[in-house]
Amino acid sequence: MSELTHFDAGGHAHMVDVSDKDETARTAVAEGTVIMRPETLALVTEGTARKGDVLGVARLAGIMGAKRTADLVPLCHPLPITRVALDLVPDAGLPGVRITATVRTTGRTGVEMEALTAVSVAALTVYDMLKAAEKGMVISDIRLVMKEGGKSGTYEAKR
Repeated sequence: MSELTHFDAGGHAHMVDVSDKDETARTAVAEGTVIMRPETLALVTEGTARKGDVLGVARLAGIMGAKRTADLVPLCHPLPITRVALDLVPDAGLPGVRITATVRTTGRTGVEMEALTAVSVAALTVYDMLKAAEKGMVISDIRLVMKEGGKSGTYEAKR
């Protein structure tokens, strides 16, 4: 395993200096799920949730979360994000909602944290909008699926 970069020689947390890195195109994709009862999922698919358009609001929340990652995760660099896209897909097989976030930038550091934050905030928003119907929903399997760009190159998660 490579050396952890967020700690200095004395073991103290610090923000990594990326000023000597080259600017490259960077992309990250993350995913996660919100598992719920079939009758709760029906509120989403039928558009009858009391708080309104669950997937539309969660999509916007995920975009906002990606843009605010540096405010939430202490050692993340603020980045000029050029694209955030969220796909929220109802899946009766779970049952629940599958969430995928794609984030892009051109910069000196990657957007993995932004993609993971987008999925997390979208999932929390799905939960918030449906919690009156079901408090036992489970937010699950949030993970980085792919990242491209930078010195470490491409990463693809194993299924």
